[in-house]
Amino acid sequence: MNTTQDHPVIENKPLYLTAAFYKFVDLPDFEARREPILAFCEAQNIKGIILLAREGINSTISGDEANIRAVLAFLREDPAFKDLQHKESWTHIKPFRRMKVRLKKEIVTFGVPELDPNVTTGTYVKPEDWNALIEDPNVVLIDTRNDYEVELGTFQGAIDPKIKKFTDLASWVKEAPALNDESSPKPKVAMFCTGGIRCEKSTAYMKSLGYDEVYHLEGGILKYLETIPSEQSLWRGECFVFDERVTVDHSLQPGQYHLCRVCRQPITNTDEHSSKFELGVSCDHCFDKTTNEQKIKARERQRQCDLALSRNKAHIGNKI
Repeated sequence: MNTTQDHPVIENKPLYLTAAFYKFVDLPDFEARREPILAFCEAQNIKGIILLAREGINSTISGDEANIRAVLAFLREDPAFKDLQHKESWTHIKPFRRMKVRLKKEIVTFGVPELDPNVTTGTYVKPEDWNALIEDPNVVLIDTRNDYEVELGTFQGAIDPKIKKFTDLASWVKEAPALNDESSPKPKVAMFCTGGIRCEKSTAYMKSLGYDEVYHLEGGILKYLETIPSEQSLWRGECFVFDERVTVDHSLQPGQYHLCRVCRQPITNTDEHSSKFELGVSCDHCFDKTTNEQKIKARERQRQCDLALSRNKAHIGNKI
C-alpha cells in the first residue's frame, strides 16, 4: 500500500472516500430539501443515505473524492449547514450501492420527543482529551450503542447497557446501579457512540435527569480512531459501521466481519464454517428464527444476486 495526498492508495483497486456527518438544526422546510439534495448526489454518482428531519440532518455517503467534496461544498452553501463537520475514511470496498434521501421524524430515534440537542446537551470532549477523561476513576463511562455493536469493540472500562435498540437506553439509565447509588451524589458521566449523534440525545437526556457533569466524545469513535495513534489508544476491538464495510479497525480500514443478509448481524469467516450458515439464507444468529419457507425465498434471492453479480450488475435484494 502506498500513501499519496494524505490518504492510502491501494494498487489496482478503486478507492472510495466515505464521509459521515450530522447536524442538529431547525429545518422547518426539511421536506423541500430532499429532491435538490438527492438530485445533486445522483449527478455526482454518490451512494449512501441522508436522513432529513425537522431537527436536522444525518448521513453517511461514499464515492470518488472529488464528488464527495462537491457534495459537502453543496451542502455547506446552505446557511443551515455552513458549519457542517464531517469524518472521513478510505476503502477499496464500495460501502453503498445506491443513494437514498429519507424524510424522518427524528434523525436519530431516541423516543423522548421533548429533547432538543440544539438547546441542551453534554460537554463535548475532543479525541485528544478523551483518554484523560475516561481514565479518571470517578467517571462512569457508558457505551450508548446496541449490544451487537459493543460486542465487536468498545473503550477499555466502558459499561455495556446491553440494549437491543437505542430507544432502550432511557429506561436503562433509570435503573443502572452505577448511576443510581442513593448514598452518593450523581456521578460524572462520559458517553460515546459511533459518530457522536446518539450521544447528543443521550447526554441531553442525562442533563434533563439532573446530571450536571455529562460529557461525550466529539465526533464519536470514528473521529477518535481517525485522530489518536493506535499506540495511544484505549479502544479495543473493531467498530461497527452501518454499511458494506460492516466494521472498521483502528486505521479505519474494513475489519474482519461480514454481514448476514437475513438478520443483518455481523459474522466472521469462522462463523461461516457453521452448519447453520448458508450465504444469503441463514447464520447462527437467525437459523432458528426463520421458517423453511423463508429460507427457500432467501435462497432464491441469493441465487438472483449471484446471477446478477456474474453479469456484473447490481441486484436490489443485495443492496444497502
